[in-house]
Amino acid sequence: MKRFEQVLLALLLLPALALAKVPDDEDILDRTMNTASPFYYTKLMMRYNAGDSTMTDEDYHYLYYGYAFQDAYKPFASNQALDRMLMIAARIDVERPLREDLELLVSAGNDAQKVDPFSPKVLNLMAYAYGALGDTIRERAYYERMNRIIRTIEQSGDGYTQKTPQHILMFDHALDVLASEGLPYGRSRVISREVEFVPLVSPMVIEGKKRKGFYFDFSRIYRNKPEGYTYKRDRTWQFNNLKPRTYK
Repeated sequence: MKRFEQVLLALLLLPALALAKVPDDEDILDRTMNTASPFYYTKLMMRYNAGDSTMTDEDYHYLYYGYAFQDAYKPFASNQALDRMLMIAARIDVERPLREDLELLVSAGNDAQKVDPFSPKVLNLMAYAYGALGDTIRERAYYERMNRIIRTIEQSGDGYTQKTPQHILMFDHALDVLASEGLPYGRSRVISREVEFVPLVSPMVIEGKKRKGFYFDFSRIYRNKPEGYTYKRDRTWQFNNLKPRTYK
């Protein structure tokens, strides 16, 4: 009877485990470098930049994690354009934004995406700026990109344990995922050579269990770490103030 219960428990866990799409670097490298593959990276990036709304979750999986194998991927590069975005956003009156500030925000955002094309905070600010400028098509496109990137990260693992972390390409992406869910977080700490733990300010009950924080796999970042480099985190950014319109 006990054996039957163990088998039943294992079967019940299968759907939950199947939901996680843990990145397989060998598979991702093979498919994104193969010109005959539907996930050939150049094609995926062109579709992403064009705002192709037909891209699937699988497309985004290969797009996001395939970026780790591109020459443009430099996770420790300084993103001064992002700093400009945050300074511009800080002075914007959300109720009465100046067109000049919004246009500056878009300009800085275009530059920031050259360093990190998948930053949720950049995509969020771009969606806000275009929405405030009255360009609902681009607003919705950026809002969709932001949500798809966040979903891609969340689908890579539940983040509840060190063995089931969510996989990120930039440290700030982990914080953006938590901020997008409205989860206040504290100072992260590295707990292994590949995983960091980001504690919540206050433990929360999530999916029926008390959670103290989330685990993130940062291994792809340190494969690209310059010799002798010391990482300094960018200023944090919450999604609350400049959140774009919700689409249903």
